[in-house]
Amino acid sequence: MKSELNKPKKQNKPNKPLLGITMGDPAGIGPEVIAKALALTKVRRLCRPLVIGSFPVMQQVVKSLKLKLNVIRVEGHEMVPPRSNDLAVLDPLDRPLGRFLRGVAAAETGAASVLFIKKAVELAQLGCIDGMVTAPINKEAINMAGCHFPGHTELLADLTKTQDSGMMIIGGPLRIMFVTTHVAIKDLPSLLTQAKIEKAIGLAHRALRDLFGIKKPRVGVAALNPHAGEHGLFGDEEARIILPAARAAQARGIRASDPLPADTLFGLFSSPNI
Repeated sequence: MKSELNKPKKQNKPNKPLLGITMGDPAGIGPEVIAKALALTKVRRLCRPLVIGSFPVMQQVVKSLKLKLNVIRVEGHEMVPPRSNDLAVLDPLDRPLGRFLRGVAAAETGAASVLFIKKAVELAQLGCIDGMVTAPINKEAINMAGCHFPGHTELLADLTKTQDSGMMIIGGPLRIMFVTTHVAIKDLPSLLTQAKIEKAIGLAHRALRDLFGIKKPRVGVAALNPHAGEHGLFGDEEARIILPAARAAQARGIRASDPLPADTLFGLFSSPNI
């Protein structure tokens, strides 16, 4: 069943943001994580959640977990109910999924997870939702379905026609930006270039300043090799590629460090006072 896409009216907009939560792979852990999270009162205090995924799967998961949630189908974003025990699901699938095995990659569930993401992006671009949250996808399954992206980051960049994108993870005081994503370790040295590292440093700087409100952010640059290469003893990527990128960022006014061994870097930047 296709959902209605009506741009919300500007007046009388609720204070809490409407977040589209993509189910991820229906055969994965996403539906369970979403159900358990939305059963928490503290989550409902922060936002109005709208699950974008398979309605029957969400019903089955809530029932199996014996959660006190009422799973309801909505046809449009404006119909998200205010009741705390209602779990609103917008299902963009034309027909229900066939039988599938949980924990097993399959083209059908991979295709469904991609459709959920596309619908959330469409709603966000239309201004129908205020943001999106993504549950895990199965990268093997989406590739089986013909979606040849290594993960959410690359797929979202393609859907939004974004040139500069990156993946940042947050844990405690640390905010970590990656130069590469989802590649084999053996391929990593050949994929590192000065331009890619400079881009990642710049994205990290912008995110810390513009999204996190840090006026003078510091960016720690991790080395590739143990002991930052030990002057070429364990590799020359630091001197040949990473250090020039860090120095170029420093020349642009970014407070980036020279390449540091990962154990040293994480210790230094784990302090909230740094």
